[in-house]
Amino acid sequence: MSSQAASNYTSYLKVDDLLSLQQPLSEGPEHDELLFIVIHQTYELWFKELIHELAAAQEALESGDTSRALAILGRIRTILKVCVAQVDILETMTPLQFNAFRERLGQASGFQSAQFREVEAILGRRDVRAAAPLLPADRARVEGWMSRRSLWDSVLVYVDREGYAIPEEILQRDVAQAYEPSEAVQDALVQLHRGDAAAALVCERLVDIDEGLQEWRYRHVKMVERTIGRKSGTGGSSGADYLRSTLFHPVFPDLWAIRSEF
Repeated sequence: MSSQAASNYTSYLKVDDLLSLQQPLSEGPEHDELLFIVIHQTYELWFKELIHELAAAQEALESGDTSRALAILGRIRTILKVCVAQVDILETMTPLQFNAFRERLGQASGFQSAQFREVEAILGRRDVRAAAPLLPADRARVEGWMSRRSLWDSVLVYVDREGYAIPEEILQRDVAQAYEPSEAVQDALVQLHRGDAAAALVCERLVDIDEGLQEWRYRHVKMVERTIGRKSGTGGSSGADYLRSTLFHPVFPDLWAIRSEF
């Protein structure tokens, strides 16, 4: 009998291995530390899936496959909604409950999530300082994404393929540098919305994703504020103050700029 035929739910999903990975460090252990670990490990799994889906979305866009792009972008939007919903669970933990085990985190911090930095890089972030706190191998991976086309660069290729001309200097720009909003791109997007309903829906899925990421950041800020107030975060971060500074920075500014054109 083949190993594939012999597999079952537990062996296929490596359930025993998965359930061995939650190891609270507090004495007792404190009741809420398990929740904290499960939530953040789950986030890392969703970040892994987001990286997988974002890369596939880029391939679909650059090949002009509108149907596949729509399906994948819709999935990404839904995953972000799940990430936001998990904050509701974290917020069932009071400040006293969190502080009962917080010191056990040591220098561990969400700032050290290499996968979230990868997601940001795929979406267009080009700030190498974001990778500075990471381990060398993780930092190299994030910087690798920063040297490739972002999701937005793939969108520009798609828009151009659909017949709505993007200036050559933008298509051929140095993708390792941060993208700057462009009136020429915005003009092409307005024409696309008026002339191609399916492609316009791709753009609306991107707005959904942008809004979802901004919602996740906002909920994250409020969760941190209600849990630790204005204390410094773990790992030497500035906590809520830093997180607040990330709010209201759209990932796809050109798509927001054209809202008033319709």
